[in-house]
Amino acid sequence: MKFAVRHIITIVLVLAICDVTNAQQLPLYTQYMNNGFLLNPAMSGYDGYTSLNLTARKDWVGFKGAPLTYSFSAQTRLMQQGHKIISRRIGNNRLRSRTKGRVGLGGYVFNDVNGAISRTGVNVSYAYHIYMYKSQLSLGLAGQFFQFKIGDSLTYFNPSDPLIGTGYQSVAYIPDANFGVFWTSRNWFAGLSANQLFQSVARLGSGDLGNLKMYRHYYAMAGYRFINEHSGFDFEPSFLVKASSRVTPQADMTLKVYYKTDYWAGMSYRTSGSFSAMFGVKADKLYLGYAIDFALSSIRKYSFGSHEVLLSVKFGSNERRYRWLNRY
Repeated sequence: MKFAVRHIITIVLVLAICDVTNAQQLPLYTQYMNNGFLLNPAMSGYDGYTSLNLTARKDWVGFKGAPLTYSFSAQTRLMQQGHKIISRRIGNNRLRSRTKGRVGLGGYVFNDVNGAISRTGVNVSYAYHIYMYKSQLSLGLAGQFFQFKIGDSLTYFNPSDPLIGTGYQSVAYIPDANFGVFWTSRNWFAGLSANQLFQSVARLGSGDLGNLKMYRHYYAMAGYRFINEHSGFDFEPSFLVKASSRVTPQADMTLKVYYKTDYWAGMSYRTSGSFSAMFGVKADKLYLGYAIDFALSSIRKYSFGSHEVLLSVKFGSNERRYRWLNRY
């Protein structure tokens, strides 16, 4: 019985990624605003800091082969550095900054494992930030390259399966790109992004299993922060909508509470059927966040929830120049 169950779970997890189903191909993140750069390349360096971020997520704890995601990212803002001489027809020459602090750069490496399926790759992004009267409009473009792999631990029901011994190729290398727009001010933010723009196709084996298409994914996020400078408590309702041509759109609706920018907590509801709680603390340049998701379906009887940990380090203080920008 255990043998059969193990193989059934493996088959379900494989098919959950493949073209023949309506599955989510990209990982989910509960603390999406703490490192929104993973979803929207326009957020590279948007807050003026240089930051390093490590994210680890384990879904459906208690299930063997459940999704597991790791990512490590770095991003920065190219601030005003150096000067150059600008000639003037009248009067003396003057110095002008070489840069205006408008360029953001970032990159991350990731490993996303779902049963026998894994995606391992690298993403590099460029963002351009434009000041627009107490707000900032950001445009971002990212290129990525990843390895798509079906593990060699699969066990076939039929020892004479025609795929065995035919040189079946279980690895594909896929290039792709992401694009995003992000608009933020002291109190609110809004963003749109599209990932896997190329909708690349991975051909596995000799075509016996068909081709795997990387479908375009769309993200829309927005939020508003109610600031109370007297009490030190800020409230921020927000939402994130995810959709693709193969997935029914789903939304995360979140309410977070901040205390003096050093502590935060929140609750979130995901329309696919889960509830989340999140907590975080800041200590000098170090930020630590944790989130746990509870399924509302019958799967909750067999799982200990999904867990996500975020560890960030931020360098550089731009409080005076970017006082209005959103924080954790």
